[in-house]
Amino acid sequence: MTATLRSGAGDTRKRLLEAAESLFIECGYEAMSLRQITAKAHANLAAVNYHFGSKEALMQELLSQRLDRLNLERLQLLSNCEKQWPDGLGPAAVFGMLFIPAFRISHESVGGKSFMRLLGRVYSDRSPFILSYLQEHYRPIFGRFFEAFSRTLPQLPRNELGLRLHFGLKALSGILAGEDMQKLIDDLSMGETINDGELLARLISLISPILTAPFGSPEQIRVIEQVLELDNATALASKEAVAEPTGELNAAPSVLEWLKEGRLAL
Repeated sequence: MTATLRSGAGDTRKRLLEAAESLFIECGYEAMSLRQITAKAHANLAAVNYHFGSKEALMQELLSQRLDRLNLERLQLLSNCEKQWPDGLGPAAVFGMLFIPAFRISHESVGGKSFMRLLGRVYSDRSPFILSYLQEHYRPIFGRFFEAFSRTLPQLPRNELGLRLHFGLKALSGILAGEDMQKLIDDLSMGETINDGELLARLISLISPILTAPFGSPEQIRVIEQVLELDNATALASKEAVAEPTGELNAAPSVLEWLKEGRLAL
């Protein structure tokens, strides 16, 4: 094969991977099709079969290229931190070990711009293929970090810790999948000039209380039960008001009337 042909084949392969990543971020695994991928990559179905063999194999290569390095660096950082601080750190620091390597990669000139959204989509996508891939390829990293969190929170039963981590990581994934990194940085900066340490501390501070906040304490239950009772009374009163409208309600100006008067701005 000549150098020109090899270059052309390499370009097609790269375009297919980039198109698959863009559609996966936007739509999720189940919603994207090979036809959409090839159209976006300006290629044909034969090219997918030639380079990858199937949609599943294409996604496996994409995820491997994008996540293998990240998770290796996460494990290395965790090991180095455990050596540096043998007495342990708090749960916020362990969240930092998960997030900081991804944040660094997101600043790289090649592929960095979309990296956080890809990561968020991976961990929030519920397709059986993605869940199976993560379980098969990244079980060791899940186990290592679970044990690290467990050491920082020895008072938590393991099943409760697992539940809290599930919700914490899902919340973080939803944030990452829904916004590009610059928008997230702007939101967290709140108009201030802050460095990366402050930025990351703010993000992690929004997530880490999920691991430490009281979990259905008697006081929490009492307050929520009071709100439930008030909600029931409010719903009943609303039904009665609808069934027997008063003159006062009938006399209230409509939204359209308020708009005409300039009292509502949409």
